[in-house]
Amino acid sequence: MRLRILESKLKWCSRNKFYIMKLVISLMLTSMLTFAFGLFLPWWSLIFASFFVALAAGNKALPSFIAGFFGVFLLWGIMTWMISNGNHHILAHRMSRVILKNDSPTLLIVITAFIGGILGGISAWNGSILRNLFRPKD
Repeated sequence: MRLRILESKLKWCSRNKFYIMKLVISLMLTSMLTFAFGLFLPWWSLIFASFFVALAAGNKALPSFIAGFFGVFLLWGIMTWMISNGNHHILAHRMSRVILKNDSPTLLIVITAFIGGILGGISAWNGSILRNLFRPKD
């Protein structure tokens, strides 16, 4: 019984290896392009980064949303944690008391990353939909 389950999982992995790698590459490209755009452009340029990566990658809608969401979520989460950690979370403590009415800088960092992830996911989803709109029918 266990052998059959293992064989079925291995078959699933070998069949979907290409799609999983495409998803991981899209996620990494979204993070790198969002970081590069963030150096020179305003914060909302992440929308263009994840849109263009999804447009070029050609994934379906859900994998594009996942790559855009987690690419920006991880990038913004790590970056805000590093910036906040640099000043011992002093500003994050104060801002969390004002915004959340609770002294939780970690929650503020997670909320910031979640908002960025939602923006990145929706723009990647739109890029995927636009690509599929002009894809020739088989």
